[in-house]
Amino acid sequence: MAIWNRKDIMSVQSFILKVVNNSCPEMKALMEGPRTDTRVNLTMVVLVIPVNNGKLQLPQTFPTVTMDFSLTGVGIVLDKQHSLDEVILGVRWEKEMTYLRAKAKHLSPMGGGFYRLGLEMVEIVPASKYPQLNLARI
Repeated sequence: MAIWNRKDIMSVQSFILKVVNNSCPEMKALMEGPRTDTRVNLTMVVLVIPVNNGKLQLPQTFPTVTMDFSLTGVGIVLDKQHSLDEVILGVRWEKEMTYLRAKAKHLSPMGGGFYRLGLEMVEIVPASKYPQLNLARI
């Protein structure tokens, strides 16, 4: 006799299908209405450097992961409710760090103490503008 019976496997599959269907962007668009820009689900590690009055807050820098990208923004996962209005987002691409200035647009609870922060990308920040960025790496 098999350890797993068909009924158990079907229950697991049904649950996973429900989670995936209720989390996919196409289903959310049906509930929330269509977005003007499309999003691509993409998970990658990024560095978040808070900015306050135009000054980098390097001691508050932390790594996190992205959820999705659009041409103008990114959704990131936070492990607590940060009050971030502006950040520099460090993205490692092809062995180089690229820094993007972004403005917070919305903060939504995900459950379990996690939050989704929607960021609107404003500009690529040359490391020469903030020499201390050379110290901020992931």
